[in-house]
Amino acid sequence: MAVYTDITEDDLADFLTAYDVGTLTSYKGIAEGVENTNFLLHTTKGSYILTLYEKRVDQNDLPFFLGLMHHLADKGLSCPLPLPRADGKLLGELSGRPAAVISFLEGMWLRKPNANHCREVGKALAAMHVAGEGFEIRRRNALSVDSWRPLWNNSRDRADEVQAGLKAEIAAELDFLKANWPKDLPEGVIHADLFPDNVFFLGDGLSGLIDFYFACNDFLAYDVSVCLNAWCFEKDGAFNMTKGMALLSGYQSVRPLTAAEVEALPLLARGSALRFFLTRLYDWLTTPPGALVVKKDPLEYLKKLQFHRSVATAAEYGLTHETKPA
Repeated sequence: MAVYTDITEDDLADFLTAYDVGTLTSYKGIAEGVENTNFLLHTTKGSYILTLYEKRVDQNDLPFFLGLMHHLADKGLSCPLPLPRADGKLLGELSGRPAAVISFLEGMWLRKPNANHCREVGKALAAMHVAGEGFEIRRRNALSVDSWRPLWNNSRDRADEVQAGLKAEIAAELDFLKANWPKDLPEGVIHADLFPDNVFFLGDGLSGLIDFYFACNDFLAYDVSVCLNAWCFEKDGAFNMTKGMALLSGYQSVRPLTAAEVEALPLLARGSALRFFLTRLYDWLTTPPGALVVKKDPLEYLKKLQFHRSVATAAEYGLTHETKPA
């Protein structure tokens, strides 16, 4: 359960007086999420999400995250919105943490997505990339290729505790990706963490995207590779080409990939698999016993990384549509 900071009912009720949300009737912690503390609030005016931004989130990035949600919503993307306080600000403070009240998005995330769901995710991701055009605040991707080696250094000496030979394998992978990472692909605002628990559905229809707290500026196709990793593998580690084909065709129906993006996709998928492996490895080795966080197995993403090494072209992910000119 990802609740790092507890709050009292009296402190919360006092905090909410600055918002036009009515009177608090109940609240409970939300188990999902690994970066921030989230609560579901019920008031006399409806339901809301309360987010307390923890120390791992740079407060200087909050204007980007909150402003991006407003920008995307203004462009027609379905996503939660931070509510303004009486003073017009989007942020307050609760229990010593920056805090925001966010509109509640109807829907639920899927434990067993099928190919049709993957197609809708592809469409929604492309729609977000298009909607992000014109957003003027920029934020670099703090978890991209230049940050992987420093992150790895925090876990390197204990890596072989997780699996024998891991230290040498990841060192070689970092060298390869650093030397071959693309430099001139289309860029824009990316979600960077569009896993199933960040996509809500009502029935078979996608109702919206949530959790933009890894969003940043980077290659748009990198975001596609994150989704291939997050949505198109089965529990046994096998890549599901039917899901891959659906996700990619959905994406291309809204924003066709360039020829350069298609060529780079296997390399980007290797990189995004490594990124999630490294953060999971760090958490696996450093999260103390009894912490209210469910640790995720880093070896799941090592297996995905190893699969991507064997991929020669994006056709092996199910890509069949024509590309647009570079």
